[in-house]
Amino acid sequence: MTHRILILGGATEARQLAGKLARREGFSVTLSLAGRTESPVAQGVPVRVGGFGGVAGLAAYLRQAHVDLLIDATHPYAARISANAADAARQSGVSILALRRPGWEPVSGDRWTLVDSVAEAARALGPAPRRVFLAIGRQEAGAFEAAPQHRYLIRSVDPVEPKLAVPDARYLLARGPFPEADERALLEKYDVDVIVSKNSGGEATYGKIAAARALGIEVVMVRRPFLPDVPLAETVDALAAMVDHLFDPVAERGV
Repeated sequence: MTHRILILGGATEARQLAGKLARREGFSVTLSLAGRTESPVAQGVPVRVGGFGGVAGLAAYLRQAHVDLLIDATHPYAARISANAADAARQSGVSILALRRPGWEPVSGDRWTLVDSVAEAARALGPAPRRVFLAIGRQEAGAFEAAPQHRYLIRSVDPVEPKLAVPDARYLLARGPFPEADERALLEKYDVDVIVSKNSGGEATYGKIAAARALGIEVVMVRRPFLPDVPLAETVDALAAMVDHLFDPVAERGV
């Protein structure tokens, strides 16, 4: 029997999970990407690109494609997609699991200012001009047009279009991982005195947090949004084990 699995991608681990499950006998895996990244990394499994049309559209797709399991492996800040996934799974009667890497926790030496949104992060920079490293991607960079007095260094995978309507902004195109030594050199080169970051978790982008600690630089950290309460794992291996158990014939018989 073949079990059909749909993975909603976005987190780095989604591709790793898709590859791991696709190598297992009896699983047919499709990875769904929202299409927000112009040049996504090759995935190694069948890929669906684009939205579903909200909860109703996703629920219809799950039924029509005879999906047995929906896995939410989206970015930790994709709150709307996660909520839609949970609702669609419930409406269609499809099992759902989530892959959510744990967030970072402040340690001794960190100078974090915690905020609840990107807009609040822009306000938290204060009225005095500062040299700001925006490490939040391109989707919400426009919020900082409300604070044009600062000098911005903006890093993203794809270009920020349109450019921000601020007097001083530099743009860097780069894809992680970003080692701590490289991040420290970047912060020193541009004389950065505050970083704006989302609490994405994981090692790939933690380098800037460690570098900020070493240099005594403030980090304005956007808290994670509320996400649906569904069964979850924090690592690819743990989630794969949950999938194996879900479809294990012995477990299904209750033996």
